[in-house]
Amino acid sequence: MPKSRIEAFTDAVIAIIMTLLVLELHEPGAPTWSAFLQMEHKFIVYLISFISLAIYWNNHHHLFQLVKKVDGWVLWANNFLILMMTLFPYATAWVGDYPFAWPPQALYGSVILGTDFAYYLLVRSLVRANGTDSEIGRLFRHYPKLYLSIGLAIVALILGKLIAPIAVLIVNVLILLMWFIPEKSIEKTL
Repeated sequence: MPKSRIEAFTDAVIAIIMTLLVLELHEPGAPTWSAFLQMEHKFIVYLISFISLAIYWNNHHHLFQLVKKVDGWVLWANNFLILMMTLFPYATAWVGDYPFAWPPQALYGSVILGTDFAYYLLVRSLVRANGTDSEIGRLFRHYPKLYLSIGLAIVALILGKLIAPIAVLIVNVLILLMWFIPEKSIEKTL
């Protein structure tokens, strides 16, 4: 199967998810700046989620620049990644309404952890399909950034439960900063 089909499908789904994300933002109750500022936490969580999705898309794009072959395992791993990303609008809306409550933060952190894990599975399935001696196999033989982000997402959930629920969002923003710049080794290879 050509990789262009999986790329086009993923691009379309992520665009829809980003659209759904903004539809969860409702206008302020009055035409004033103070009414807008009362919603600032919803807008901040929206921006964090939008940037997260943009980073996943950007890294997915870079990842597939190295791919020569896809197989059934890659398709399922990519669909799992899409599944996890489709939960962003729901989790974003809930944590936007209750930013200091544990259950919404736990769901939001779990969605990020699940998406990171799905990305890991996608990378592993791409290495398997393309071979360990392929460009993607060599570049992802040792990939500490991905392991670190999964570990930090787990730490975020633990800190959110033990210290304060908002810690989930704070730690995940730090993870975003780590992923903001795409993998340099991929750009050098290309």
